[in-house]
Amino acid sequence: MNAENTFEAHRSRLFGLSYRLLGSRSDAEDVVQDTWLRWQQADRTGIRDPEAWLVTAATRLGIDRLRAARTQREHYTGPWLPPPSEIDESPSPEQSAEVAEQVSLAFLAVLERLGPEERAAFLLKEAFDYDYAQIAPLLGQSEANCRQMVHRARERVQAGRPRFDVPRENHRRLLERFMQAARRGDQPAITALLREDAQLVSDGGGKAVAVIRPLLGAIRIARLFWAAYRRQDPAIDWRMGTVNGEPAILRYRDGVLAAVMVAVSDGERISDIFTIANPDKLGTGVTAKDGGASW
Repeated sequence: MNAENTFEAHRSRLFGLSYRLLGSRSDAEDVVQDTWLRWQQADRTGIRDPEAWLVTAATRLGIDRLRAARTQREHYTGPWLPPPSEIDESPSPEQSAEVAEQVSLAFLAVLERLGPEERAAFLLKEAFDYDYAQIAPLLGQSEANCRQMVHRARERVQAGRPRFDVPRENHRRLLERFMQAARRGDQPAITALLREDAQLVSDGGGKAVAVIRPLLGAIRIARLFWAAYRRQDPAIDWRMGTVNGEPAILRYRDGVLAAVMVAVSDGERISDIFTIANPDKLGTGVTAKDGGASW
């Protein structure tokens, strides 16, 4: 098998790892391209395991890029959330069947809590079933250190993940009920749909109306949506759709996408809400108006 065919045989795996590591499709594509360039330039006669070589190269490139991104995000206005890779107002049955192959925005947001090497170790172990003997040399760490990193990462990820496996339709119906309550500013209904310790994280990037710190508590979140209703922008249109394959609320202003919202739930109440209103992440290039409820 020639160099190109060998690389193409592993491209999908490399992209999947890079995307989970970086939370950005464009960054993941750049890492895959840089890995290809290194593979072309490498002396392949001494490479016994091409997959291991390629995964090692992509992981190290991804960690370097993630470290640089973290430094840049220190100057980001408000919370940073991963940009959606796919937004669809009316997914086809074929697209719905591919949901299991996609990475939810909520899961990527949870991964943001991990350090670069910790995130890489966790993904290699949990998502790609590498053993510690493989992970250790790849990260330049001992097996014991890798075990500790994965253990810590697993605890953090589990703390931020849904506690129950919720059927997709149940979650969608719950989110639709929340959308209807929010659209009419029904504070008691919103509160009833949220866990008492619910949190809302909003990414406006300084270019759209957003909550600059995570908002904690069902009552405070409900008050925010009630206040937004009081300032209601008649140009805002609420719709159900999907983001990265999961049910989502899409908000349009004058026909242009202004914000997307995904949530984590137990099927009965919502525990986490993640909203992206930064136009740079929505591909709209439109800055939200001050009066609009874009968060």
